[in-house]
Amino acid sequence: MLLLLSVIVFIGVDLLPGDPVSVREGRLGPERAAELRSQMGLDRPVLDRYIDWLTGILKGDLGTSATGVRVADLLGHRLANTAILVGIVGIVAVPVSLALGLWLGWRRGSVADTAASAIIVGVQSIPDFIWAGLWVLIFALTLGWLPALSLVPPGESPLAQPEVLVLPVVTLGATAVVYATRVIRAAAATSYLSDHAEFLQLNGFSILSVTRLAVLPTVVPAAVQVWVVSLTTLLGGTVMVEGVFGYPGIGEALINAVSGGDLPVAQTFALLLATIAATALLVTDTAGMVVRHRTGRQR
Repeated sequence: MLLLLSVIVFIGVDLLPGDPVSVREGRLGPERAAELRSQMGLDRPVLDRYIDWLTGILKGDLGTSATGVRVADLLGHRLANTAILVGIVGIVAVPVSLALGLWLGWRRGSVADTAASAIIVGVQSIPDFIWAGLWVLIFALTLGWLPALSLVPPGESPLAQPEVLVLPVVTLGATAVVYATRVIRAAAATSYLSDHAEFLQLNGFSILSVTRLAVLPTVVPAAVQVWVVSLTTLLGGTVMVEGVFGYPGIGEALINAVSGGDLPVAQTFALLLATIAATALLVTDTAGMVVRHRTGRQR
């Protein structure tokens, strides 16, 4: 899968209009542009360039950007900043979505369940960058409570200025919470109607005991899967959100690489995101199988 992804990523990025030379060709002149294209190997067949690129990655060499900076150096601190952002979103989204999903599953069909489901669909229907602009308008420009831009000085951790993380976390967290809540609510509603849950309720067990003994064992595998998928998807979703807030993560670097025709950076970032997603899905599927197997044996 990763080998196939590497082919798709390299060729897909290579087909994007422009490259580091063509973007600057107007002021370089045709002769200088041809010379630079030859020095960077852009005039070589795509298959030869792919093999060299893949060989370098397997050796731990991610290549050099068009600016002369090693991609690994460019990637390191930005990836750490994005990981901090996604990690905080996960810390908030996991307990909130679990509690909300279980409660809505228990109150299935009620006015609260219907209203919450409508709100969830509405939140999911609006793109993240629109929510980001709305939060900036309300909390930064109107109320002045938070900074409109999440600027972090070079070499400094975003955790040193937690206020710059609030709006990006709220924007990404809302999407993660509503998506996970919707899946968990559906699984919980089915579990509360199961024979096991009904038997416990008829024997006088409280709703908390029924949830712990009959609902959680069936909901947790699905919940774990949706949490991992949501957080992995956020790595791609951060591109637009980081761009709106000026947050120094991989999203801003990827946008700059694509707009500037910096192929080595764009290809490496895209492959990194694809690798993380594929690995997360593999781990999630395996963990889900183990949990379901153990739950079945216990029953």
